[in-house]
Amino acid sequence: MARRKKLILTQPVKEGLKAIKVRLDARTTITIANLKALDIWKLRFPNAQIIG
Repeated sequence: MARRKKLILTQPVKEGLKAIKVRLDARTTITIANLKALDIWKLRFPNAQIIG
């Protein structure tokens, strides 16, 4: 009988890393490590919002 693989739906949490969740559009949410990365994403997606 074949075994099914478990789906991994979340990223592993790294110790000492502060993650910032950003919603780029209605369907896309990303996690970034610092606010400098947010500036880069804001250039591509002007409506990006910090959600957590």
